Amino acid sequence: MTVQGRVQGVGFRVYVARRAHDLGLVGWVRNLPGGAVELEAFGDPEPLAVLRDQVAQGPSGARVTGYHEEWGEGTARGARFEILG
Repeated sequence: MTVQGRVQGVGFRVYVARRAHDLGLVGWVRNLPGGAVELEAFGDPEPLAVLRDQVAQGPSGARVTGYHEEWGEGTARGARFEILG
């Protein structure tokens, strides 16, 4: 998922990582050049859909103006949800 808007410098990555952890998901989130945030999450479809809805809302300091998501099969690289550079 790639998220656009005011999503850098507002605690967005920490927000995503906490929500993903609470939902039992693994994966990662990182800032992209140009101001967007990218994340990849692995888990059951229901918690993934909940995470998508929470990411679309964002934390109180963020303003999500759009997002793009792709669903597919994959394998997590780690055993937790990480914040990358």
